[in-house]
Amino acid sequence: MKIGPYALDNNLILAPMAGVTDRPFRQLCRRMGAGMAVSEMVSSNSLLWGSEKTRRRANHEGEPDPKSVQIMGADPQMMAEAAKYNADNGAQIIDINMGCPAKKVCNVAAGSALLQDEALVGRILDAVVGAVDIPVTLKIRTGWDKGNRNGVTIGKIAQTAGIQALAVHGRTRACAYKGEAEYDTIKAIKAAISIPVIANGDISSPEKAKYVLDYTGVDAVMIGRAAQGRPWIFREIAHFLAHGEKLPEPDVKEVRAILTGHLNNLYEFYGEYTGVRMARKHISWYSKGQRNGAAFRHAVNRLDTIEAQLATTAEFFDRLEEELERAA
Repeated sequence: MKIGPYALDNNLILAPMAGVTDRPFRQLCRRMGAGMAVSEMVSSNSLLWGSEKTRRRANHEGEPDPKSVQIMGADPQMMAEAAKYNADNGAQIIDINMGCPAKKVCNVAAGSALLQDEALVGRILDAVVGAVDIPVTLKIRTGWDKGNRNGVTIGKIAQTAGIQALAVHGRTRACAYKGEAEYDTIKAIKAAISIPVIANGDISSPEKAKYVLDYTGVDAVMIGRAAQGRPWIFREIAHFLAHGEKLPEPDVKEVRAILTGHLNNLYEFYGEYTGVRMARKHISWYSKGQRNGAAFRHAVNRLDTIEAQLATTAEFFDRLEEELERAA
């Protein structure tokens, strides 16, 4: 799997997710087997470039190459300027968001709302590709709604504009995240264009990843929500694709070590106030399915210091390990 000059370690990519795929999570997923990780959306609005939040979103210090930064907007010139700004500040790949279904994004005619205006899509892609000397990729949905699945047309526009890879979420904008992803449109897009195509949507297990790769013929798969609290899904999929067998789930000791390392990286990256609040969602995801996890989540969500959060997390895993030892 290559994007421009960059040969990825494998064909498993962490999807950009607002409020989730910050630098600590991207680094973790890369260590756990993702071949590439895409940043959270960065708005093309130049007024936001200097904000601390935006600077953090585009912070790739200490990450392995290639560093991919996703930008969002609806104005071709502003998008071109945002691409150049990020390229000048260390981005090695620019990814354009035309897939986000969120109302606050679509209400400003950005994200997947752009799929309604194919001419504007072409102008944005031409402007961004022309503004930078690094590869530009695109993330889309299959269309605006089930009656308007124009993913094949958008894919052809993207290829003509010089887009280096196309990621497709197997739902329309109208579907949001409801129902099941469909892969027939992704298969049709792959058949219609020659640039690398990446399938996204409901890929939550090694078996599903293999099915989607085989069925659609795509070059790679992109994992989003299934990696939340389970960053080891990348090594599980990689092992299954290589050997046809499933790795055992990580034991409680390993989950504890992964989570503790993740928390410490969050605290270091954000500082105590924001770090503790960002950590809550990750702690919740990691503890799902664990014995007494609901009570633990209820308790930890009320804590607002690093010390209390780490201590409560340690107590939870101590109890889990003791119970497993007694059961053995």
